[in-house]
Amino acid sequence: MNNGHETEIAGETRIRSETRSEVVFRKEPINGCVSAMCMFVLYTKHLIIVYLYLTSVGIVFVSYWTNVSAVKQIMALTAANSASHHTSILEDLLNLNMKNLLDLDGPGVLVIQNFAIQFMLAVLFRNIHLGPRQVVIQKMLPLSFMAPSFLAMLPVPPNVLLHSPVFASLIPLSLVKYVLWTSIYSVTQVIYAGYQQGRLFVSNYGLSALVETEWLRLNVPCVLRVFWVMRVAEHAILLLMDNYDEDTEEGLKISTLLAVQSLASMAKSLLVTGCETITAVLGMTSVISFFCHYIGNFFQWILLTDEEEDKSIGTVSAILFYILALQTGLTSLNPEKRFIRLCRNFCLLFTALLHFLHNIVNPMLMSLSASHNPSTHRHVRALGVCAFLIIFPISLLIYLWSQHTISTWLLAVSAFSIEVIVKVVVSLMIYSLFLIDAYRSTFWEQLDDYVYYIRAFGNTIEFCFGIFLFFNGAWILLFESGGAIRAVMMCIHAYFNIWCEARAGWSVFMKRRTAVNKINSLQEASTEQLSRLDDVCAICYQEMHSAKITRCNHYFHGVCLRKWLYVQDRCPLCHDILYKIDNDPNKDNSSETSNEENTNNQNLLLEEEPDLLLGEGVR
Repeated sequence: MNNGHETEIAGETRIRSETRSEVVFRKEPINGCVSAMCMFVLYTKHLIIVYLYLTSVGIVFVSYWTNVSAVKQIMALTAANSASHHTSILEDLLNLNMKNLLDLDGPGVLVIQNFAIQFMLAVLFRNIHLGPRQVVIQKMLPLSFMAPSFLAMLPVPPNVLLHSPVFASLIPLSLVKYVLWTSIYSVTQVIYAGYQQGRLFVSNYGLSALVETEWLRLNVPCVLRVFWVMRVAEHAILLLMDNYDEDTEEGLKISTLLAVQSLASMAKSLLVTGCETITAVLGMTSVISFFCHYIGNFFQWILLTDEEEDKSIGTVSAILFYILALQTGLTSLNPEKRFIRLCRNFCLLFTALLHFLHNIVNPMLMSLSASHNPSTHRHVRALGVCAFLIIFPISLLIYLWSQHTISTWLLAVSAFSIEVIVKVVVSLMIYSLFLIDAYRSTFWEQLDDYVYYIRAFGNTIEFCFGIFLFFNGAWILLFESGGAIRAVMMCIHAYFNIWCEARAGWSVFMKRRTAVNKINSLQEASTEQLSRLDDVCAICYQEMHSAKITRCNHYFHGVCLRKWLYVQDRCPLCHDILYKIDNDPNKDNSSETSNEENTNNQNLLLEEEPDLLLGEGVR
């Protein structure tokens, strides 16, 4: 009965200890993550202090374990020498018996080796520890580190020698503990000051500004890049070591040949292992951001532009790649599927990069054509980039459709590629119209209509592709790979790229339609009236071969007046109402009052947003 009861108690004790160990092991990663995060956000001066403290703690433990190992080996060799009637270390030292002292199988070499190691550790600890630096303590530190080696040469009892490493570590360990307890107040002050600074910054500038500032201060992308490069370098070294055969010269030749032939498979393996965890994906994202940033800089150098807004290509590419990685569950796939998915994500990312390059070259084309810039090489550079943005997507589509069967991913890449081709063609058509207008000697009244129709066509195509991509993504969500992240991205796409674009396009269309109706309600000027007036349009300062007459008897080009009506309904010269709204006097009075109150705001809008005078199409 007693034996059974004792067995039951022992079993319960073992279960409790195992449960306690599991809880400890579960908490260790969390505590380690929190500690690493706290260290990561420290300023450099505080981080140096933390590193010095951790290094001093590490030196104490290295010294302790080195002494323990050396003492055990010395005791074993001394016992063996005593059994074979060999002399002790002290006798060999007093007799200057260098042969026995330097015998590789004897304890003397171990003592000398431990002396050297402990002396170096003592000097290092003496220079970096953060405790009090009194002269007595500084002189006692080397003796404390080397005490077990001294005792190993003396005829002391084995128990004393066995416990000597513990007593040797007391002085440096006391200094470490002293630093820890005396720094509690300083650590609390630093944490409180950081909290107050962050709170004040958030109240003044907002949380996003704080995150952006800390992101730049901590240089997070650079840290992630270094981490990923070191991780990939480690895997590359391991792969090279696995492929290296040093048994025979023939094996060396074969392994070298295989290493050359398997370069592609090695790169594939590195890419697969480079995105197997969330942290690794973040590192790869930072590396991709780095390359995309310099790709953008290269095209800016070609176009001779230095716009700050165009330099965010690296950040946008990083966000897009990371969202694609989370959306496709990149880390949870097996290596073969992960490599395929990674290549597909790269294709999608590169097509998005082409769209960003179009956003760089499009304003350049409009500026060159509208400003009558005679610099030929700037035109050639911009047109060369446009040619690349047309030829490369076409080549990519030909290759993908010839190598892969139809799939949702292939349809998405095709939609993005065709969309960028359409956008470039639209930009080139508008660029050509502006160039033609620049070399015309007369005013081209239909230019605005042509620009409007071309942009409307391009933006309508983009809108249709947005709807197509929504249904394509819905199919993926329902039948291929669902997930909360994909569902959220679908909602964002539906709102911003479909609903907001449709609403903005309809608003522009109604504005233009209303302006056309207003212009049509005005009287058309006859040739006799224009010849008698013999004046220019007060909006564009061009000669008038046709014009509209306002209620206040002012003459303007119909196109110019229509652009003006996009902003306000008053005459540019006398600020009178341009057309009759309704016969209801109350409605007319209320409209007049509202117009009078908003005249200044509308004029300000005209000055700050001159693009409103252009037909922007659906978008």
